[in-house]
Amino acid sequence: MTTNAPTGEDAIRAQIEELGLGGSGAVHRNLPPAELIARSLARSEGILAANGALVVKTGEPSGRSPNDRVIVEDDSAERVCWGDVNLPCTPALFDRLLDKARGYLHGRDLYVFDGFAGAERTYRLPIRVVTDATWHTLFANTLFVRPTRIELDDFEPGFTVIDCGALRSSADYDGTRTSVFVGISFTRKLVLILGSMYGGEIKKSVFTVMNYLMPQRNVLPMHCSANMGESGDVALFFGLSGTGKTTLSADPDRRLIGDDEHGWSDHSVFNFEGGCYAKTIRLSESSEPQIFNAIKFGSILENVVIDPQTRAIDYGSDFLTENTRATYPIDHIPNAVLGGVGDHPRNVFFLACDAFGVLPPISRLTPEMASYHFLSGFTSKVAGTEVGVNEPRPTFSTCFGAPFMPLHPSRYAEMLAERLSWHETDCWLVNTGWTGGPFGVGHRMSIALTRALISAAVSGTLAKAGFTPHPVFKVLVPHHCDCAADGVLDPRASWADTEAYDRSARDLARMFQENFRQYEGHVAPQVLAAGPDPETVAPA
Repeated sequence: MTTNAPTGEDAIRAQIEELGLGGSGAVHRNLPPAELIARSLARSEGILAANGALVVKTGEPSGRSPNDRVIVEDDSAERVCWGDVNLPCTPALFDRLLDKARGYLHGRDLYVFDGFAGAERTYRLPIRVVTDATWHTLFANTLFVRPTRIELDDFEPGFTVIDCGALRSSADYDGTRTSVFVGISFTRKLVLILGSMYGGEIKKSVFTVMNYLMPQRNVLPMHCSANMGESGDVALFFGLSGTGKTTLSADPDRRLIGDDEHGWSDHSVFNFEGGCYAKTIRLSESSEPQIFNAIKFGSILENVVIDPQTRAIDYGSDFLTENTRATYPIDHIPNAVLGGVGDHPRNVFFLACDAFGVLPPISRLTPEMASYHFLSGFTSKVAGTEVGVNEPRPTFSTCFGAPFMPLHPSRYAEMLAERLSWHETDCWLVNTGWTGGPFGVGHRMSIALTRALISAAVSGTLAKAGFTPHPVFKVLVPHHCDCAADGVLDPRASWADTEAYDRSARDLARMFQENFRQYEGHVAPQVLAAGPDPETVAPA
């Protein structure tokens, strides 16, 4: 059968026009990074740092706007768990803002990135990012899986991101909550971004789409990093921002699969992305050498302060924002797993930055405990991180990524529990926060100690140490580890005032219980019983 369908660049132009984005401007598709950087410099979108990275300013907002991310409420979104996280949007509002974006982009040069979300070919989603900002196209090129030339010949997007970050919506005229709008339409297979130049909105909107689509194909989508040992043993690291997910997975002694988003299928663990997106505030070569050296030409630095004369980077400055970021391709990490695929994990780590200083540096979880802590997704904010935060504040984010999970949390928890059981995977809770007392009294866990404890876990030696249940949290605390001095593994023993420890432990346990009430009707009794008990008392 013959066809008169357009091919090559004519096909791209036709597909763009089908979206209503046609006009007199040129369409630039998959330009190489060097060309995108040159155009960004020529258009004054950014400047080069001394290390060759492109430095850009996003303006406000300088981070994600989760309360402005909505999902179009129609028949294709029937599985969505609506609530405070997944906010509905009418098809009429989405269409109105899409028309506004079309008007804004009409006649402008468009920059297109065609690539994939998902390194595993069986499950990957073809995605297209259309924008008028060259550095946003470079961002997509850096973060997603880059196609081969042959794959571009007959490329058809499964989802398209229309990114108009410089175009603000109007709460009064358009009916949006603020000037930012991030809308996802599963029927139209479109993401629409208005009012935010923060690159993370592109990344996380695609992640949200994958979190909706992948479970339908029996793939567990995960907000985690992953690395691999010399023998092929895979470890996963779940954690919210600031818990060390990127830092701990970038281990010089192991190969990085990915730093943030993965899928776990019946066959493998695979990276959703082709690059990394790391926080850079207080980054140093001594503590995080792999990340520090990965930031070079071909990378992007968001909202990082540099010297206007020398172009030297001041990673310690939070003048623009605490949320300074870097993107870089995965191949900037030495010895990375460039294929982005690994075997089923032998170890899973839940990372919690406990500013209360209560949780052990590392503890083992039973399968029921793993489900409980996965649904809890605990970490804590500390004084100074946000306006109005004057003391440690607990944060519970379901599945360690609630803002990106469109389905009911129990669906993801069930899939994780099944996989942990099937593959006899060990699960650990790691405190990357405080010890010896709460924030302001104790001290932060050292990266060196945390790395050593994780190394002992992945080597199998920690599993042979013997364990004692924590009296309040019930997690299994190792008796000893060669890498840790006596008393370090017992959080209560690290406090000068043990009675104060007991009070803090019970207080945090009550916070866990209060948060978990929302899941009581969705989990087995054994999972509910695996949570902390604030009524227990530590042995004298």
